[in-house]
Amino acid sequence: MYDSYDEHLSDDFHAEERVRARSLLSEQEQKAEKRLLRRGRLTDRERERLAERREDQFYAPSLPEGADRWSTWGEGELGPEPRPGWLVVADGAVDSRLGVVKTGKEADVHLVERWLPGPRPVAGPGTPSVDSSCLLAEKIYRNNEHRNFHRDAAYVDGRRTRESRMDRAVANRTRFGLKIIAEQWAIAEFAALGTLWAAGAPVPYPVQRVGTELLIEFIGDADGSAAPRLAALRPTPDELAELWGQLCSALEIVAGAGYTHGDLSPWNILVHEGRLVLIDLPQIVDLTVNPRGGEYLDRDVRNVADWFTARGLPDAERCGEDLLTTLRYQARLV
Repeated sequence: MYDSYDEHLSDDFHAEERVRARSLLSEQEQKAEKRLLRRGRLTDRERERLAERREDQFYAPSLPEGADRWSTWGEGELGPEPRPGWLVVADGAVDSRLGVVKTGKEADVHLVERWLPGPRPVAGPGTPSVDSSCLLAEKIYRNNEHRNFHRDAAYVDGRRTRESRMDRAVANRTRFGLKIIAEQWAIAEFAALGTLWAAGAPVPYPVQRVGTELLIEFIGDADGSAAPRLAALRPTPDELAELWGQLCSALEIVAGAGYTHGDLSPWNILVHEGRLVLIDLPQIVDLTVNPRGGEYLDRDVRNVADWFTARGLPDAERCGEDLLTTLRYQARLV
């Protein structure tokens, strides 16, 4: 037992040393390595990484029954702190895909259960017990189909990479450029969710981002039933007034952070147990950077105000105008 524990500590030590050594590369060495990789050539360090990954996969323990992969927690970009108590971050946790929540032109969303295996229950073999678990929505952006984004050039106006070569590829919509755009959407949505969640806006908690894959809080019931969209509801007058009040408060927080949704509609708003939640933010618009930010803000408010008008919200037109005035003030556009 103690030998295996010492070996585990030794492995962790060597892993930390490898990470530390990589961070000591000079800027010139890092650029040289990137140039070789762009030409399709592996550097010595990249060969070492591949060998390490293969060795890790060879010695990795087998997955518990019912799991599709080991938890990816710790990889990529992680969500803001403090992290919610329901999130499973323990070592040894696994992920299971339970089905498709939504398919779309730009991305597909899957329901994922992240769980920590425990002792088997009395129910018998074949049924894995769960010591701790949570449900997540896994959003995977499509690389080469991102040309389907509606008027994406206007949304990405103001977004730039650090390399002119990449900016040209994005502008020309080359295959490489489309891959960059896909990751830009993922990066933009993850960053916006983190900022808005920390500010107190009703958005799903962003768990992590690895490339073009986002894992975010699943909004729905414990049995995996997704919360309905606002567009599917027929609220009573009292419920309608309550939802309008929640929406106004949510959009004030978003505008105060300097953003507008960019594609807000009753289809991009969930209602779970009476609580309104904003979703689908890859096209979020920075009101300071994007020269058309004011137009997107106007359109967002008009889209939701029209829905509430059609559902019978009293004096909805004036309410929409008042909301827009408030949001412009919050965003410092006046």
